[in-house]
Amino acid sequence: MSQTAHSETPQEGQEAHPRAFAPATLLMLLVLSVFGAIIGVQLLTTLGVTPNTAIIGAMVAMIIARIPLQCFARFRSIHIQNLAQSATSAATFGAANSLLLPIAIPWLFGRQDMVMPMFVGVALAMLLDGWLLYRLFNSRIFPAEGAWPPGIAAAESIKAGDQGGKQAVLLSVGIAIGAVGSWFKFPMAALGTAFIGNIWALGMLGVGFLLRGYSQPLFSIDINKLYIPHGVMAGAGVVALFQIVRLIRQSKPRQAATEASHEAALPAVQSEQIGKTIRYGALGFVVISVLIALSSGLYAHLSLPWLLAFMVYAAFAAFLHEMIVGLAAMHSGWFPAFAVALITLLIGILIGFPPEALAMLCGFSAATGPAFADMGYDLKAGWILRGKGQHTRFELEGRREQLIAAMIAFVVAMPVVLFIFRDYFSQGLVPPVAKVYVAAINAGVSMEIAKSLLIWAIPGAIIQLIGGPGRQMGVLLATGLLINNPLAGWAVMIGIIIRAVVMRVGGEPVRNKIEVLAAGLIAGDALFSFFSSVLPGGKK
Repeated sequence: MSQTAHSETPQEGQEAHPRAFAPATLLMLLVLSVFGAIIGVQLLTTLGVTPNTAIIGAMVAMIIARIPLQCFARFRSIHIQNLAQSATSAATFGAANSLLLPIAIPWLFGRQDMVMPMFVGVALAMLLDGWLLYRLFNSRIFPAEGAWPPGIAAAESIKAGDQGGKQAVLLSVGIAIGAVGSWFKFPMAALGTAFIGNIWALGMLGVGFLLRGYSQPLFSIDINKLYIPHGVMAGAGVVALFQIVRLIRQSKPRQAATEASHEAALPAVQSEQIGKTIRYGALGFVVISVLIALSSGLYAHLSLPWLLAFMVYAAFAAFLHEMIVGLAAMHSGWFPAFAVALITLLIGILIGFPPEALAMLCGFSAATGPAFADMGYDLKAGWILRGKGQHTRFELEGRREQLIAAMIAFVVAMPVVLFIFRDYFSQGLVPPVAKVYVAAINAGVSMEIAKSLLIWAIPGAIIQLIGGPGRQMGVLLATGLLINNPLAGWAVMIGIIIRAVVMRVGGEPVRNKIEVLAAGLIAGDALFSFFSSVLPGGKK
């Protein structure tokens, strides 16, 4: 079969989606998962960040497919390459953000007896994270048509590698420009994202980046030390949660009309399923918080009312953290997981939980979100490669196989982290942000910080309310304020202007070309960042 033939999305009922448990595919997924987990742990402990390795996994599958042996021919399938990138990125974020970072907090806090209870709890939370996004993908909360920029980049890279032609040339140009810009420390991923996402959401993100970057040099105000970004995110996050609940309630009477007008397309997730999924998710987080509290011995430090309060707040904080991170990731490609976990920690300190409870609370909250957001990127890539939902059975099969690939990666990440974390921590190799969390627990929170959080929660809530659930303006403004990257702000603003001008001149026919170029910019930035991080003498 020709390479192009593999790229065609099957018509309804004609072909089954490749299986993750097929022996050759499973072997590749296991190897890529080990590789992704080790890379994630290494980079989080040495650089403090976790790269998106999805494109790396797809590239490995593409390279294997070109080995001139019949047994490797199956890897020419873009859908197997999609499974490869799903497993690689899931292992990276799972091992680093969902497992290693949380267990570093009780370790640094001097409570090594709490490390294993934390590990068990966050491992379960990671699995729940992936399942929840799988169930909520293509719903009104997390629509498949959402931006999910890294997902578009992965899909366009796989398509271009398979089909060639003008699209491949345009993608290659974008990758080259993205890599060169990244070499000069210009955030090309931010520029590419501005070509894809909602302009209102990205505009607020850009404003946030610029305000954070220039408030001190221009106005001698350090908004981070004043906890302004944290307050804005707290207010926006609470309103976002209420907007999600409202979306679920509003979608019920409209569902039949929506499905009737899209008979050929994959129906949106039923509102009943959304409500059921969120209830199961909330219950799951409650169960995990109870498990963490009891297995770590927190009952020895808390009275019964305080123990119950901890369980409820920990579950709520983990769930809210997951939703905020997911919404920010969908609209912008950034997810401020570290900062939002710090917000839930600060509020926990204000509530009055003792230090041992705060350490477990912070780790549990930090674990939720990254795997959730990364699953969204991967399902977006698969959705594009499978024909954007035009073939219902094939789309649902493919989505299920992606979930299986991600779960394989999560399961592989667990023994990898268990095997290496003691050696890393004993050498002082811990995620830098874990030190920030422990310092915050030890320092406590003053009334000035509490006052700032409450004051700045008000504008955050108002902006989120004005923008509505489709734009997430408050959450995106707070995301920008939490990240000190003024160059990214300029990149986003420049990208929005270029996009507006090009669309005005070229109209709708140029939209696809813009998206392919944007995918190249994001992919080029990701590839350069990855290789310059892992290779000796890397620039970054």
